[in-house]
Amino acid sequence: MDMNPASNRALLYFLLFAGGLYLLYLLSPMLTPFLVATALAYLFDPLVSRLERHRIGRTWGTLLAMLGLLLALMLMLLILTPLFQSQARMLMAQIPRLIEWGQVGLMPWLQSHFGIDLMGDQTEIMTWLKAHVGELTKLTAYLPAVGNQGLALLGWLANLLLIPVVTFYLLRDWDKLLVGATRLVPSAIRANVTEIAGEIDVVLSEFARGQVAVIVLMAMFYSLALWFAGLDYALAVGMTAGILVFVPYLGVVVGVLLGTLSGLVQFGELTALIPVWVVFGIGQLLEGMLLTPWLVGDRVGLHPVAVIFALMAFGQLFGFFGILLAIPASAALLVAFRHLKGHLDPD
Repeated sequence: MDMNPASNRALLYFLLFAGGLYLLYLLSPMLTPFLVATALAYLFDPLVSRLERHRIGRTWGTLLAMLGLLLALMLMLLILTPLFQSQARMLMAQIPRLIEWGQVGLMPWLQSHFGIDLMGDQTEIMTWLKAHVGELTKLTAYLPAVGNQGLALLGWLANLLLIPVVTFYLLRDWDKLLVGATRLVPSAIRANVTEIAGEIDVVLSEFARGQVAVIVLMAMFYSLALWFAGLDYALAVGMTAGILVFVPYLGVVVGVLLGTLSGLVQFGELTALIPVWVVFGIGQLLEGMLLTPWLVGDRVGLHPVAVIFALMAFGQLFGFFGILLAIPASAALLVAFRHLKGHLDPD
């Protein structure tokens, strides 16, 4: 039975899309720096275009934008690295106190309330370790794997150095690349593809601005609120929790875990952690009910479960940077599918 032209086109689009996904899967180990560079070029193209309107050449504007990004990253590292180092040293210095608290406070509490005697199990643990200490020599069999990890580290560093190079060329020739990509699209569907690309651009730009604003505000809130709660590690915990809010519920979960650990080291009792937990409870309400609906809203249109799946899927394909690109890429795919559905549905 012959298929009508619309069905033939739909089948062709599906095959092209499936083939593209399979090609991405095959090339995923080498695509990460190019994806990151493309994302950076997309984010900084408006700035370079604005500089260009002020009679600054495209090449010089690209260099200025990348220099500004480099200076911002260096400034952030100069501010945060000593902070995390000092607080890590403070945390390490408190480990003996934490062990003492576990022996004096936690273990007796577990024994009195649940009948768990960890103190009595220490002798059994030491006996087991002595009986199996000979097996530790088998670790030498994994030394070749250390060499492989070293090669993997070199490959990661090479990809990291490749990102600014690719970003420069993409950002400098961004407008020309867009024109060239448009010419590659068949004229019969060029208008539809241009419309879809325009809608994707609007969604991604609004989402990026809103998400950055949410991250900055939540990092400030967590840091200040934890400082008022008396936590010594307020800035480190608050910055970490705020940066991770782009993943649903990850920021508050990691923040609670870090805040609880830091609070146990500092205060030594569970009741003193109540203000820390209250801060993260208020922060979750503030993010979920005020900031995200106000600043981000439904611009992406992805359900939280779909967001989590996208993060895991892109992370599996492209590693850590795939996690960063998951939500924007999913938003773009959602817009494309919505237009394709509207095209295939009968009037």
